[in-house]
Amino acid sequence: MAKSKPRVKVPKKAAKGDLITIKTLISHKMESGQRKDKEGNPIPRSIINKFTCDFNGQVVFACDIEPAISANPFFEFSVRVEESGTFKFTWVDDDGSVYEKTADIAVQ
Repeated sequence: MAKSKPRVKVPKKAAKGDLITIKTLISHKMESGQRKDKEGNPIPRSIINKFTCDFNGQVVFACDIEPAISANPFFEFSVRVEESGTFKFTWVDDDGSVYEKTADIAVQ
C-alpha cells in the first residue's frame, strides 16, 4: 500500500472568538479484510479507525471510524478559537500505524 498522506486546511490567522472551519483528508487505501489477493489469500484489514484533533493539548474533535468508511476519509468541522496555538491531527490505523499532522493558527 502506498504511504498514507494526511492533509489539513486550517486558517493561518483568526480573530479571538472566531468560529473557523477545518478540513482534513488522509490518502489511505481502506481495506475491509474481506477481499482476497490473486493467490486467494485474504488481504489483511487496514482501515483508519480513529481520528482526533487537539488544540493546545485539548481535544476539540474526535470520532471512531467504522469499516464502511470510504478510502481517503475527509472530515470538515468547526472550532471556536480564543488564543493562538497548534492543532494536532491524529489518525490511527487497525495495524497500529499512527499518522500525525500539525497546523498553527495566530489569533489576534
